[in-house]
Amino acid sequence: MLPVWLDGHLLDPDDARVPVSDHGLTVGDGVFETLRTAPEPGGDRWVPFAVTRHLRRLRRSLDGLGLELDRSDDDLRDALHAVAGHIEGAGRVRLTVTGGPGPLGSARSGEPLTVFVAGSAIDGWPETGEAVTVPWVRNERSAVAGLKTTSYAENVVALARAVEAGASEALFANTAGQLCEGTGSNVFVVLGG
Repeated sequence: MLPVWLDGHLLDPDDARVPVSDHGLTVGDGVFETLRTAPEPGGDRWVPFAVTRHLRRLRRSLDGLGLELDRSDDDLRDALHAVAGHIEGAGRVRLTVTGGPGPLGSARSGEPLTVFVAGSAIDGWPETGEAVTVPWVRNERSAVAGLKTTSYAENVVALARAVEAGASEALFANTAGQLCEGTGSNVFVVLGG
């Protein structure tokens, strides 16, 4: 089992503890980034890919939720590398920051944020896949539009619908009917090619 990094400590997953009052659990108050690993240039190990870009987006998401993280990008980079270093071959690491322990409502407590990194190996991606559209839309005017938040219940429901239909991905439109994104994928359209 791969170790996890939790609030500055590399731990066995069974020893990692997050309070049940953590706002990431009770109200989905948190942000995350998932990074693939890639072969290190000129090396023989796999490292997190595009760390700077992902940390920049994480900071934008934190700002959008009004969460102030007191860890430096260097600390977060070290945490990502610490977990990725235990993955043999291709993998992914997920950096999650939550609002920390809080009351059982929407208000925050002011307690320190919870920060953790978990990882897993990747067996590979299928060459092709089937996707379906779902009847639910992304709200481009939402307070969290464009933020990578931990509130993924919509994605869970949409992906279950896709799997029931024999597909491996569900695609969302926005409120204007424009193709937006998948539950766990980005969408690219090639025209004239």
